[in-house]
Amino acid sequence: MKLLEYETSQDMLELLTVDAERFEMVALPQALGRILAQDIVAPKNDPEFPTASMDGYAVKFDDLALETLQVLEDDNPAGKDEQRELQIGEAIKTFTGSKMPYGSDTLIQIENVTYEDGKITINETVPFGSSVRPVGEGYKEGDILIKKGTKIGFAQIGVMAGLNHVMVKVALKPRVAIIATGSEVLDLGVESNNPAQIRSSNNYTLAALFEQAGAEVVQMGVIGDDKDSIMQTFQNALASADIVVSTGGVSVGDYDFVKTIVPRLGAEVVYKGVAIKPGRHIMVAQLEKKFLFGLPGFAYSSTVTAILFVLPMIAKMLGREKKIYKTVEARLKEDFKKRSKFTEFTACNLVVEDGQYFVDFSQKKVGSSAILTNMLNDSALMVTAPEDGNLESGTLVNVIVLESF
Repeated sequence: MKLLEYETSQDMLELLTVDAERFEMVALPQALGRILAQDIVAPKNDPEFPTASMDGYAVKFDDLALETLQVLEDDNPAGKDEQRELQIGEAIKTFTGSKMPYGSDTLIQIENVTYEDGKITINETVPFGSSVRPVGEGYKEGDILIKKGTKIGFAQIGVMAGLNHVMVKVALKPRVAIIATGSEVLDLGVESNNPAQIRSSNNYTLAALFEQAGAEVVQMGVIGDDKDSIMQTFQNALASADIVVSTGGVSVGDYDFVKTIVPRLGAEVVYKGVAIKPGRHIMVAQLEKKFLFGLPGFAYSSTVTAILFVLPMIAKMLGREKKIYKTVEARLKEDFKKRSKFTEFTACNLVVEDGQYFVDFSQKKVGSSAILTNMLNDSALMVTAPEDGNLESGTLVNVIVLESF
């Protein structure tokens, strides 16, 4: 079987057309973690008028040379629509967040003056415009404050609240159906006296991964190695989901049925087999506007391929502009022995020392693609190219950061 190069597989994935314009309106507090489906544009300047940034006295800068100024009656608290206009030799007590009175251009802080009998004496002068927020300091009318495709966090919530966005337009969550296949796989809570069976973890690992990435997950359960049952489960999944992800059944064994069932569903196989380790038997298929991903059965392998292939598809459907995971350059702290001529994704420890990323493999076990525990403890994925051989300590490598997606 001829394997597709990894970079080519990613390019082909990027070229697949999805409907990224689906959206819903949600209340602002419920928008946390969702993907914005519109640009948030400033409707006006912030602030709209010169504003005090500290407590003090609004004055004309030139009047500071007079040393003593007359304080007008009635203070100027925040929220007051101050309409008075300062004349030469006058000052108005003004508080943080207040509109600066007309005719004033500078605010002298309270600690810089002495107040007595309706007058202030200047003890320490300040520069022109001191403690005054100019019009548009925060943003100007028409500025795009938050771009479409942004994942909404605390700062985005705060900015939109300041703009009185009661409801927010967010991307509709893609529905991802997960199917675990294999007669040897036992679902959670199911009792068995057969020591050859293994406990299902893939469907729960992937569900958590996809939900972190912004998808809605539908669990289709564990299906044994029976063609009819697998076919029916895939049909049910396609009826309700945008993306169907299965684990197991895509290799070359006699009981690997998924690879033959997917074409029978009427789906077009985009590609089957990519020159990567782990996960070379991955299958990507399309049925109209829906997508199917056949991932390997081993836990580490299925998780890595889900990150590399399914997460980008979820991001496309959400209209996210930024790549769903980030890659950094790091330096090896120890020698690395490459195990194949493929693009490899190796679990590693990523640390920062003196402002630079470093990679080591402490407590990372070398073995099959089943060792999911290699991804514990804030692990990352080191990427090595097909042309790379064994690498010496100190070599620069690319690393996929496995932080919150």
